Amino acid sequence: MLDAILSMNSVAVPGDASTSTVASMLAAALPASFLCGSIPFALLLGRAKGVDIRTVGSGNIGATNLGRALGRRWGVACFVLDASKGALPVAVFGLWRGIWGVDLADASAPATIQWLAVAVAAILGHVFSPWVGFKGGKGVATGFGTLVAIWPLLTWPLFGALLAWTIPLAASRLMAVASVVAALVPPAVLLIQWLQFDRPAAATPLLVATSAIALLVVVRHRGNFARILAGTEPRIGQPDPDVPDGAGTTPREG
Repeated sequence: MLDAILSMNSVAVPGDASTSTVASMLAAALPASFLCGSIPFALLLGRAKGVDIRTVGSGNIGATNLGRALGRRWGVACFVLDASKGALPVAVFGLWRGIWGVDLADASAPATIQWLAVAVAAILGHVFSPWVGFKGGKGVATGFGTLVAIWPLLTWPLFGALLAWTIPLAASRLMAVASVVAALVPPAVLLIQWLQFDRPAAATPLLVATSAIALLVVVRHRGNFARILAGTEPRIGQPDPDVPDGAGTTPREG
C-alpha cells in the first residue's frame, strides 16, 4: 500500500519532495496519525466523571453518547477533542508536504492522495482504537477535524456539510440523521466541482475519499437507524433512559 502511494509522486507541485523524502514522511505520519486518532477521549472523560460510556446509552465511544450521559458541555468538549485529534496530524502533514494552502486547480493527485491517506489513518484510529479492543466511535467528529485541516481543498464541501448538519438536527433533533446527511454532502459538492472545473486532478481522489468516509459514517450509524425505526433513539435534549441516575442526563448538567 505504501509503495502504491509513493509511486504516484511523479507530478510536481509547490513544495514537492523527492520520493525518498515522501517515504520518510509517510512512514512517520501514517502510524502517528492512527495513534493520534485512537485516543478514546469519550471513554477518558467519562471515567473522569465515574461513568463507563460503553455501558450507558448507545454504548458508543463518542461525543453524542457522552453528551447524553454527562451533559452538553462534556459532549461539546469531547467533540472538540475528537476533531482536534483528526485535524492535528493532517495539518502537520499538509504543511510538511507543502500542499497546505494550495488551490484545487494547482494541487497534484499524488500529493492529495498522500494527504488523504494520513486523514483516513486518523479516522480509522478513532473507529478501531487499539486501546479499547479495536472498537471506537463512529468517526464523525474526527472526520470533521480531518476535513477542516485539508485546507483549502475541502473548505467549500465542509461549509456545505455544516449547513446540512444544522438543518436536519434542528428539524429532527436526531444526531444520527444530521451526521449522515452531513457526511453525504462533501462528495456531492466535490462531484459538482469535478464537473464544473473540467475535472481537476486533485478532485478525483478527494471525491473517492469523501465518498468512502460517507459510507463508513452510514455503516457506523446503522444501529442508530434501527433504534430510530423502533422509536427508541433519544433525541437531543431528551434524557436517555439507559443512563443511570446521577450521571448527568440533561443538557444543562456536566
